[in-house]
Amino acid sequence: MPRRTPLLVTVALAATALVAPALASTSSTPLVRVLHGSNPQVTAVFPSNRFTVADSRQVTGRRVHLPVPSCTHATYSICDGVKLLNTLDGFDIQPRVYVPFSGPINVKTVTPKTVFVTGPDGRAGIYEIVLDPLTHILEGTVDRQLAEDTRYTLVVTRGVHDTHGRSIAHAVRVRFTTETATRQLDHIRRSLDSGRAYRQAGISPSQRGLSFKQGKLTTVFAGSTVVHEGIYRNDQTSAKQGAPLTSSLVPNLVDPGTVGWYAFGSYLSPQFVTHDAVIPSVPTRRTPPALRAARLGFAMLLPSGSPPAGGWPVAVYGPGFTRSYFDLYVTADHNAGLGIATIAIDPLGHGFGPKSTITINHGTPAAVSFRSFGRGSDRDGDGKILESEGVQPTDHKVFSGGKMVADRPSHQSLVGLRDGLIQTTSDVMTVVRAVERGVSVPTTTGNVALAKTKVEYYGLSFGGIYGTMLMGTDPHVKVGFLNSGGGPILDIARESGFRDLLAANFKITHPNLLNGGPGLNGFTESQPDPTDGPNTKPVRGSFRIRQTLSDGNWMERSGSPESFAPLIRLHPRYAAKTVEFLNAYGDATVPNITLGNIMRAGHLFDRLTFYRNDKSPTSGSDPHGFMADPTLAGRSGAEQELATFLQSYGMTVIDPDGPDGMFEVPIANRNELECLHYAEPQSGHPAYPPAAAGTCGKVRHS
Repeated sequence: MPRRTPLLVTVALAATALVAPALASTSSTPLVRVLHGSNPQVTAVFPSNRFTVADSRQVTGRRVHLPVPSCTHATYSICDGVKLLNTLDGFDIQPRVYVPFSGPINVKTVTPKTVFVTGPDGRAGIYEIVLDPLTHILEGTVDRQLAEDTRYTLVVTRGVHDTHGRSIAHAVRVRFTTETATRQLDHIRRSLDSGRAYRQAGISPSQRGLSFKQGKLTTVFAGSTVVHEGIYRNDQTSAKQGAPLTSSLVPNLVDPGTVGWYAFGSYLSPQFVTHDAVIPSVPTRRTPPALRAARLGFAMLLPSGSPPAGGWPVAVYGPGFTRSYFDLYVTADHNAGLGIATIAIDPLGHGFGPKSTITINHGTPAAVSFRSFGRGSDRDGDGKILESEGVQPTDHKVFSGGKMVADRPSHQSLVGLRDGLIQTTSDVMTVVRAVERGVSVPTTTGNVALAKTKVEYYGLSFGGIYGTMLMGTDPHVKVGFLNSGGGPILDIARESGFRDLLAANFKITHPNLLNGGPGLNGFTESQPDPTDGPNTKPVRGSFRIRQTLSDGNWMERSGSPESFAPLIRLHPRYAAKTVEFLNAYGDATVPNITLGNIMRAGHLFDRLTFYRNDKSPTSGSDPHGFMADPTLAGRSGAEQELATFLQSYGMTVIDPDGPDGMFEVPIANRNELECLHYAEPQSGHPAYPPAAAGTCGKVRHS
C-alpha cells in the first residue's frame, strides 16, 4: 500500500480538481449525510447502543443485539458469527468504526478533530482508514485501546466534507458501551481460589497436588544417570486403532552438570471448555462452571545439590503454539545452575494424542517409557492428530470412499483461540496453586522440596500471549518474563507465516471469503498498516474480510493479551506486577505491530527489551524463536537475561551485550513497533522502512 504522505497528496490534488468545475451545480445537489438505516456497518453507524438490549445479568447492563440475517447453507457462517456476537455485553474495546455516507466524501477531511471517539478517558481518533468509493462507507480503527465496561460516543462532525468541499449535512453523535473483556478469566481465577471450580470438576482437596507416579513407576530420574541426548517423545499422530507412535529425539541444551533430577508427572485441572474448545456462554456477572477434570502432564528440572530452606524457587514455563512442554530443555539453560526449579505444561490441544509417551534412557534399566498426557485429539475427522489440534473450534471433514467430499466450518469458528487461551491460563493457575500447597519430589535419595511462595512465570510466543493474560489476572504470580508475544490473534495470523491457516479457514467459510487480489494465500483484506495512509481503492470482496476480522477481534478480546496489558501495572485489579518483555525486530511470526498493541495498551515500553535482529550476524532470518533457537545469534544473551531476571525475582534486568550491542534495554524507539519490517503479505510491497532507512517513522494520529 502507498504511504500516507504521497496518498494524501494524491487525494488533495484530486479533490482540488473536482471542486472548481463542480461549484456551479452544487447548489442543487443534496448535501452528503450520514446514513441511519437498519443494517449495522453498511447503512448504520457502528458501533452503537442502538444494537443492544437491556440485560441486568451483564456487568454492563446491556447485551449486544445485532439483527440476525436470513441465512442459507451458502451463508450460514454469517448467522453463526452474529449469534455469537449477540452473547457479548458490549462492543470491542478497540473497535473498528463504520460510518456510511449517502455520497462521496473527501477522505483528507477525516482527521482526529472531525471523526473521533470520546469518553471519560479522553478523545481518540481513527487510523487504518478505508473509504470505499462505491459504497461510501468510511472505516477506521480507534487508535488506542478503550476502557472496558465504559460508555463512549462516536462523533462525526461537519468538518467532514464532500468532494465539492461542502460540509456534510449534519453532525452525528452515537453512543456505545464497551464489553467487559477481562472479567471472565478473573471469575474463573476466583472460582479456583474459592475451591468451587475443583468441586464442580470432582477434584477433592487431596487430589490438588502434583503426582510423580504412573502405576508403580516413579517418574523422577537422577540427572547423572540420564543420557543427555536420551529423552525421546513418542507422539500419537494418528487416531487409527493400533497406529504406531511417531518417535523423535527431544533437543536438550541444558548444562547436564547443573541438573539434579529430571522429573515428569501429572495433576488434575478443572476444565471449563467443551471438547470443541469453547467455554459455554454465561452472562458476564456469572462464572462459567467447570465441566470436568483433566489430568495434565508436566516436565520438571530440579537443580543439583541441596535446596535452600523452604525448597527450590520455582519458575513455570509456557511453550509456544504447536510446541510442547519438551521445549523446557531449550529455554532453561541456566535456571538449574542458578538454583531455580522449572516446570512446564502443554497448552490445551497440544502434545499430540493421549496415547503419547516418553522414553528415558538412563542407568538401570537402560530405558523406561510412560505416558506424556498429550492433550490433542482428532477434532476434524481426518484421522490425524496435529500438534495443536484441540486448542480451538475446528472444521469437520467428511469422507466417502477414502476421499474428502466436504469440509464444514465449525459453528463456533468466530471464537477462535479465545477459550483455548483462557483454559490454558487457568491450567497454569492450577499448577501454581498445586506448588503453593507444597510439593516434595520423591527421589532415590529422599524428597526434594519446592518453595511454596514466589512462583514466577516465563513464556515464549503463545506462552508469552497467555502469560500476559496470567500476569494481568492472577495475584499469585507477581513476576513474569514474556518473550515474543503479541495480539490480537487474528492480526498476528493475517500479517505472518500463519496467514495460510487463516486462508484455509476463509476457504471453507460459508460464504467463501477468498477474494484473490495481490495478497498472499489467496486473499487480500486491504487493511492499512499503522503507517499507511487511507485506502480508497480496496480490493473487491475485501469488505467482508475486514468485517470478519474485526468481528473476530471483538469476539476474542476476553482471551487476548492486549486486553489484559493495562491490568499488569497501569490499572491493576489487585497489585502491580513486575514484568519484562523480550521481542525481536522483524519478528515474522508474531509481528512487531501486534507487540506494539500490548505495549501501548499497558504503557509498558520501559519494560521491553528489543533484540535488533537486523544488526545481528543472523539478520535476514525470522528471529521469532531466538530465545530457544541455537542457530540464532541472540539466544545466548536472551538466556542470560532470563536467568538473571528469574534469579533476582524480577529485580534485575541486564543488557546482555552492552549499550551498543544487539539488545536495547529498554527499546530505544517505540515507533519501531508501528512497522512489520518485512514485505507486506497483503500487497507484496517491500519492507517499510527499507533496511537501509533504519527506523520506522510514526505517522499515526495519536
